[in-house]
Amino acid sequence: MTRGNARVWHACDDLVARYADGSLPEPDAWSLEKHLEGCAECAVRVSRAVRGTAPGALLAEVREAVLEAAPPARPLAPAPVPGPPRAARLLWAAGPAVRGAWLPAVLLVALGAMALEFGGGFHGTRALLLAIAPVVPVAGVALSYGPHADPLYEVVAATPAGGLRLALTRTAVVLAVCLPLLTLTGLLLPASGAPAAAAWLLPGLALSLATLALASFTGCRSAAGATAGGWLCAVLAPVPAAPGGEATQRLAEQLSRCLDGAGAQGAWAVAAALSAALLAARRPAYDRLPRR
Repeated sequence: MTRGNARVWHACDDLVARYADGSLPEPDAWSLEKHLEGCAECAVRVSRAVRGTAPGALLAEVREAVLEAAPPARPLAPAPVPGPPRAARLLWAAGPAVRGAWLPAVLLVALGAMALEFGGGFHGTRALLLAIAPVVPVAGVALSYGPHADPLYEVVAATPAGGLRLALTRTAVVLAVCLPLLTLTGLLLPASGAPAAAAWLLPGLALSLATLALASFTGCRSAAGATAGGWLCAVLAPVPAAPGGEATQRLAEQLSRCLDGAGAQGAWAVAAALSAALLAARRPAYDRLPRR
């Protein structure tokens, strides 16, 4: 694109010509179409260029034939069709995980941990919560994006607002809901040798980004199963071999190795950064339509 003045950008002639003849790559074509929504000057130029092509001339002939065969139109303009309410648009952008069964499941995890500790007299509930907490946002990501999540997924994914942008928006909403809720629940539970209540935040972020990056290869649900399963195997590995009364203690010790200290948290920060870099490199994969 070329800069017309200090504030307005316009499509260059080569970009317009390639769009008209169909040789412009799909991501660039979507970007140009998004620009045309707010730029009348470029819209006129693109329309003129399209009319100059063979398909454009054919469409013009078809249009003229349809107008000649159509009955006279009524002078009254039809009433405008109202768009969806703002609240509905926000719920759609938030994703199925937030407006479906996932949110009650998160609340059930938080309330269940409180009931188990204070109502059931089970000590070591914070360790169980910290073991489960990092996979909760991963599950939310898996339920938020993909053909299984949206009936109109293929239509949405073909628009400039779809693809990775929509996946990141819904992931941000999932994290904004579960991070404070589960962290607050952990703060209310006794430590009992488990790591700090906020120690799972970086692992949760890293696993969510890793899920999105891996989803560009395998799809969201398969990626979520791999990352969540890997985490649970890592933290629960010592538990089956523990004596009867020491399972919770073994879990707390394993969580401390995985979460406590500058070394562990630094490793999770590096994992999050690498996952974000891989996700950025794999961004074009989100422009295609996965079938799973």
